[in-house]
Amino acid sequence: MFRWSRWRSVAVLCAVVMAVMTALLSPSATAATNAASSAPRDAAGVTVPAGVTAGVAVFDRQTGTFTEQLNPNMQFRSASVVKLLIALDYLWNRGPDYQIPSGDQAKWNSMLRSSDDDAASEFWVRNGEGSIVTRMARELSLSSNTTPPPANQDGMWGYTALTAADTVKIYRYLLDTSPARVRELIMGNLKQSTRCSATDHFDQHFGIAGAFNKPWAVKQGWSGFGDIEQGTCRPATSALNSKAASVDLTKPALHTTGTVGSGDRSIVAVYTLHDVGTSYGKAYTDLGRLTRSLNVPGGVRPAGTWFGTWSSGVNVRPEPNTTRDPLLQLPAGVEVLVGCQTRGETVSVPPYTNEWWAYLPQYGGYVSNIYMSSPDNQLPGVAQC
Repeated sequence: MFRWSRWRSVAVLCAVVMAVMTALLSPSATAATNAASSAPRDAAGVTVPAGVTAGVAVFDRQTGTFTEQLNPNMQFRSASVVKLLIALDYLWNRGPDYQIPSGDQAKWNSMLRSSDDDAASEFWVRNGEGSIVTRMARELSLSSNTTPPPANQDGMWGYTALTAADTVKIYRYLLDTSPARVRELIMGNLKQSTRCSATDHFDQHFGIAGAFNKPWAVKQGWSGFGDIEQGTCRPATSALNSKAASVDLTKPALHTTGTVGSGDRSIVAVYTLHDVGTSYGKAYTDLGRLTRSLNVPGGVRPAGTWFGTWSSGVNVRPEPNTTRDPLLQLPAGVEVLVGCQTRGETVSVPPYTNEWWAYLPQYGGYVSNIYMSSPDNQLPGVAQC
């Protein structure tokens, strides 16, 4: 720090100022300034819930800078995020029109939109398993932190190691370098992400999909929740289990990656691990809170108020009554966005009764307020529909 009391000469002071100006305008200083602009901001503003380990990178394509970085080079098992590399490898040598054979088209769409594991497994085996990751890491200039599954588990594509920083590189390639047809085939499907996954029926609209209004495109990932109670689009038919290895394959993993805003302005990659025994609903909520805390240029937050829920198997209904079949069930104990509330059928869960229903705009349906974590029948601060 300068101690101005030591400066007695105006001439000396002017000389120092001129020297500083010259240094700032030099090529080396310019390079340093550019490097600083790409460095992470203070991560103190990022909300990482207790019991969560996170790797985060948010890149603003308009300014060419990162707005968030937290453990960006930390390895996580990729779960379904590796389907981006499977898709890119599948298309790599199919130019110039990059046509997908009719027999593969439905599987291709389902793999990217609905995270279809069976489709991913077929393409994985057909195209060389772990060599897919090695090829794509080389072609996309990814870091040495992106690695195939362990040699004795080559068939487990979800055990591929990825980082938030390398995930940003994958999306930057798709958006800025890849042939237009490749971009259309992959990003076009990610923009049509379904709420329900295709094979294990998890509700996959967490993280980016819950924190921001459209337009967004997402490729999510989850693994390791096993037989723990989870809310689903319909009763689950399979479970995801993990075994220990050098990259943590034991803790439940939940990842959200993709783009947010008009023109895919921001690339967002959030990888998380949760304490063993964490329910899917809690992980879903914790990842949502973390994602909503991020500085994501171009992202528009949905209107409404977030409330916790309790109980498992809570139905989302098309109307504020139990007459019609439910649309789906909430992940157990998940936090939900409430747009408004209205009176409807009285629901009883002794010793409580409640005639008020919350409208959940992100699900397009209603849940009885009796299942909302609030002491009153009416939710505070929420308008009537």
